[in-house]
Amino acid sequence: MPEFSIFDGHNDTLLRFYNNDELELSDFLSEMDGGHIDLVRARRGGFAGGFFAVFVPNKERIDPDNMPDLSKPYTPPAVDFGFSQIAANRLTADLFRLESLSEGQVKVVRTADELQNCIDNDIFAAILHFEGAEAIDEDLNALEVYYQAGLRSLGIVWSRPTIFAHGVPIAFPSSPDIGPGLTDAGKRLVRRCNELGIMIDLSHMNEKGFWDVAALSDAPLVATHSNVHALCPISRNLTDKQLDAIKASDGMVGLNFATGFLNEDGSWDADRPLDVMVRHLDYLVERLGETRVGLGSDYDGARIPNAVGDVSKLPNLTAALQAAGYNDALLHKLTHQNWLRVLRKTWGS
Repeated sequence: MPEFSIFDGHNDTLLRFYNNDELELSDFLSEMDGGHIDLVRARRGGFAGGFFAVFVPNKERIDPDNMPDLSKPYTPPAVDFGFSQIAANRLTADLFRLESLSEGQVKVVRTADELQNCIDNDIFAAILHFEGAEAIDEDLNALEVYYQAGLRSLGIVWSRPTIFAHGVPIAFPSSPDIGPGLTDAGKRLVRRCNELGIMIDLSHMNEKGFWDVAALSDAPLVATHSNVHALCPISRNLTDKQLDAIKASDGMVGLNFATGFLNEDGSWDADRPLDVMVRHLDYLVERLGETRVGLGSDYDGARIPNAVGDVSKLPNLTAALQAAGYNDALLHKLTHQNWLRVLRKTWGS
């Protein structure tokens, strides 16, 4: 049995099933040949669950093995509202179908108490998260419906524009200060998320949008899957000033495992030692404090270092952190306790 229970800030496993007609949702309950997450490998690696992203794909998808030229900002086109709702409804329904198929092995959680209970009782926990608000209308009617269904975390944008804001284009090397901030509809969305207790994820927000949210929101600032811009200057990573604002709000950052957001040269080389992940975690812990850092893998959505190439290999990361001097108390915080803390503060229970 793995020593640490790992709760994760981001995965794209639902999209993997959406994109592959040869897969059945029930396949998740047994060991699969490909991908990064299934229930068998999760138990082997101590992976207790995570934020399951509902992400509406563009027709032309980014291939992690064939990334576009990032020397200039890359912005995927906006997606149609009607298509977005159809796709988001299916992806959301698939998470609930998976919960039902699992016969108690998987639970969609809506409170921090439910999440704690799942971790304590070896039940795989999933948070319904939207990565981009394309399926939400300007009047926020859909937000109310999705909240009642179980939506508890929302990234206002992915790296493309919506009616609410402009996602940060992907570029290396580049500042995240690319494009305008929140629209008036985006400001209404932030306020309503605060009222409902929906966590706002800043990971794909450009810098102006980040500061707009920081000025409006009364909740902790959270980036579920982002890294340190000072160590890897890609537009998707967080500057020191942004990290300081997250600390001031008592928020949190989840370390993204995507190689292009870790490697200081911006390469997508997966054959690197785990030292690169440890270096980002060292920086985050030093800048934010021990209670404001966790993991946000981006499993099933990005090229991941080979040493943590699926969830069964996560003990390799905790072993590397132990070798770097991280004690058990800190590792329990990084692997799940800090997510519980910030969710309890955001959700209220």
